Amino acid sequence: MGASLQGQVAVVTGASGGLGAHFARVLASEGAGVALTARRLDKIEALAGELAAQGRTAMAVRLDVAKPETIPEAFDEIEAALGPISILINNAGVGGEGLALDMTVEHFDTTFDTNVRGVYFAAQAAARLMMASGVAERGVGRIVNIASVAAQTSLPGLSAYCASKAAVAMMTRVMAREWARRGISVNALGPGYVLTDINADWFETEGGAAQLKRFPKRRLMQETDLDAALLMLAGPAASAITGQLIIIDDGQTLPGGG
Repeated sequence: MGASLQGQVAVVTGASGGLGAHFARVLASEGAGVALTARRLDKIEALAGELAAQGRTAMAVRLDVAKPETIPEAFDEIEAALGPISILINNAGVGGEGLALDMTVEHFDTTFDTNVRGVYFAAQAAARLMMASGVAERGVGRIVNIASVAAQTSLPGLSAYCASKAAVAMMTRVMAREWARRGISVNALGPGYVLTDINADWFETEGGAAQLKRFPKRRLMQETDLDAALLMLAGPAASAITGQLIIIDDGQTLPGGG
């Protein structure tokens, strides 16, 4: 167990599984008190219990960021229990699969409600609290928006998803510029393809195997490959890093694959 985030309070959205749950474990292992938020209360309560059993400080708060009007109340509840929020890991997101010619308005809106509106207003709510509590004045406010390689790579069949992640990358830059003198660093982390329970079956198929062969290292990333970048952006090392999209993709988007 490290202590680089001792005394900090971190909120992780979309913490019910996958990268969100992993990020929460990493932050807790470095001493941060962690608030787990997601729609699936049972999942985040189980994770909070797991962390508590390890001597970490954690709580679970049900939150659907696609309903941005509920975000301030959830964050107020977190501050009342754990203290001032100093770190936001803006991780909640959904897929936006579908060819552009087939995309429905409903599916497009569902993607943007979570991936864009949810991220935007969670960052806004966190920044307001950081400024009100004195966290920003101390220069320790950190917002890490989880984008994707899709923010800058064209992925056929994922037009809505790519557009939503590009929006996350640009809002990160603008927020960073607006809050540059307010003591809040705002950055985005853009993972490549990471092995998860969701995609494991796909990469066992012929199509998935063909995709793997196009990656320079012929492999998927592991969740732990993101740890160093996450901790850098969430901690003291990010004092001079703001407005950046940090791509961690194991070289998957390098040209000339095959």
